[in-house]
Amino acid sequence: MPPIVSIVGKSESGKTTLIEKLIAELKSRGYRVATIKHAPRESSFDEPGKDSWRHVRAGSEAAVISSSDKLVLIKPLSGEASFEQLAYLLGEDYDIILAEGFSQGDTPKIEVHRKQAGPLLPKPRKLIAIATDEPLDTKARQFSLDDTKGIADLLEKGFIQPNKERLSLYVNHAPIVLTVFPKQIITNILLAVASSLKGVKKVKSMDIFYRKP
Repeated sequence: MPPIVSIVGKSESGKTTLIEKLIAELKSRGYRVATIKHAPRESSFDEPGKDSWRHVRAGSEAAVISSSDKLVLIKPLSGEASFEQLAYLLGEDYDIILAEGFSQGDTPKIEVHRKQAGPLLPKPRKLIAIATDEPLDTKARQFSLDDTKGIADLLEKGFIQPNKERLSLYVNHAPIVLTVFPKQIITNILLAVASSLKGVKKVKSMDIFYRKP
């Protein structure tokens, strides 16, 4: 799956603003960015009475609302979706996924800190940097809140570039961690099979789905 980095911080710290700036900066470098945002449980994305709401209420496992400029996926859940589930739904056609919030998750994190908001979050896991408006006594790497290019450099060199070529394997919708040897074997086999098929030219990406009843 694409690399995921969470932008965390206290309320009104500027997480959304930083993500907006990072999206613009990374897109200017030619990268494809997707985002994940956690919403309160009571949030409504589909109004009662609308066609898609009726579809889901009738038992549809998922409903897609499509127009000329966007589409929205409505998928009922019995509990909080994991990062892996969310990334699986987004697909693979992105260079990086930026998540807003999810401070308790297991992804690398950049904390957004403002002096007026008080102390830092209590020891978020996998903290890689802090975007701050004041110098802090911490071992984590620090950036100015306005240093969008510096933070984008960190994401580019640490996450995007190392994953420019990748193989993702999901079994029963769960991602499987592949070491170098099986990854190389699977890649070579898939490329050999695809390249031997009539009509296939240069393989830039490949999607394979298998389901057993």
